Amino acid sequence: MAVDPRAADPPAESGGTVPQLNAALVPAPDQVVVRLAGDADLSTAPTIAEALTRAAGLGTRQVVVDVAGAHFWDCSGLHVLVGFTRELSAAGRACRIVGALPATRRLISMANLADHLHLDGVPDRCPGAAAGRPADTAAPARRPVSGHSVPVRGALARAGR
Repeated sequence: MAVDPRAADPPAESGGTVPQLNAALVPAPDQVVVRLAGDADLSTAPTIAEALTRAAGLGTRQVVVDVAGAHFWDCSGLHVLVGFTRELSAAGRACRIVGALPATRRLISMANLADHLHLDGVPDRCPGAAAGRPADTAAPARRPVSGHSVPVRGALARAGR
């Protein structure tokens, strides 16, 4: 039987549990940044909602949600962001999402939520990515090691080149 490693929090050295998601608020005069790190899923959606509610309570014109540290998302985490964005917009305020990784952007797109979230900082390409290839699929550069040839792989190998 397979066990989902996210099913239960692992014990911490102090005997407690390690949170699956951390949320930190960084207030400024004109905006507040909510930094999320960890897994954003059904079990952590209440943590996300609580952090966003605290951020909205500070009364700034804009809330920026930095999701660069959230490496796993499911739709329940995204729906919390959508609901929060809708509520803030209704109050004449704004919510921006920054730092979304390519996998997060794909999930947002597949869930048809792109029109409901304001995503900033589109990471179209990363330095060194191959031309015409998205940043998250760029192959690493391969260099021969002194005296050793680089093996041919993929289509070239199948073609006998």
